[in-house]
Amino acid sequence: MITITFLGTSAMIPTKERNHSSILISYKDQGILIDCGEGTQRQLRIAGIKPGKITKLLITHWHGDHTLGIPGLIQNLAAHNYKSTLEIYGPKGSKKYLKSLLSGIVMQERIKYEVKELSSGIFYKNSFTLEAAQLNHIIPCLAYSFKEKDRRKINLNYLKKFDLTQHPLLGDLQKGKNIVYKGKKILASKATNVIPGKKITIIMDTAPANSAVKIAKNSDILIAESTWSKDLEKFVMKRKHLTAEIAAKMAKQANAKKLILTHFSQRYNDIDQLEMEAKKVFKNTILAEDFMQINV
Repeated sequence: MITITFLGTSAMIPTKERNHSSILISYKDQGILIDCGEGTQRQLRIAGIKPGKITKLLITHWHGDHTLGIPGLIQNLAAHNYKSTLEIYGPKGSKKYLKSLLSGIVMQERIKYEVKELSSGIFYKNSFTLEAAQLNHIIPCLAYSFKEKDRRKINLNYLKKFDLTQHPLLGDLQKGKNIVYKGKKILASKATNVIPGKKITIIMDTAPANSAVKIAKNSDILIAESTWSKDLEKFVMKRKHLTAEIAAKMAKQANAKKLILTHFSQRYNDIDQLEMEAKKVFKNTILAEDFMQINV
């Protein structure tokens, strides 16, 4: 099971109810943190999530509301004797920006980390893949997609024809390999059903972009920023952000199953307006709240 935890859902300025941007995807032994806004370590504590569970940090871009929590997170990990090497990914310039961010702080202990700068494409592949795509923001910014590996489920009704219900060879079928049992060839394509892996895409600060729609294609969950309402669309386009309506149009174009809006401007005490604007275009839309968890 994949669990998505929203640790911060505000935009540039936090509110009493919403912290700066941060989202955690938990899958098996992996904790994938997307952005680390100021106060993220405290949000993890409130959510009851141990920071040591984090294995990867994906930075969408280097604006402060998405990155100022990184020094605190690193200090927290060091204080808890983090033994792994934290994998940090981000757009071009990430090594320089991280070095500058940490250079002004005296840390008694540090953890091991490795920074990799990305452009576009798949950059991690194991039981799941991670993919990045360039967005259209005022500084380099990346969208990220998490895709669980497809799996095969045994078709027992079909295998009964061969009197095969329990055998080590079933493991080969689940790997997509054809087998021979009692002199008869059994095709994996008939003996198993492919269960598509779940796909989650995160699109943060950007103007509308074809690359965003492409990486979000057929997502089970599309998480998208929706900083302002449509009455501020001209301002939004100048600042290169999305409205709730534009995010919904992108979800529809991408054939996403569910849209979750986040990154709300502090100007809105009531964000029901954003929900209404999005649902007029894409019905299966919900609004994220701090500490909301979604199981996929």
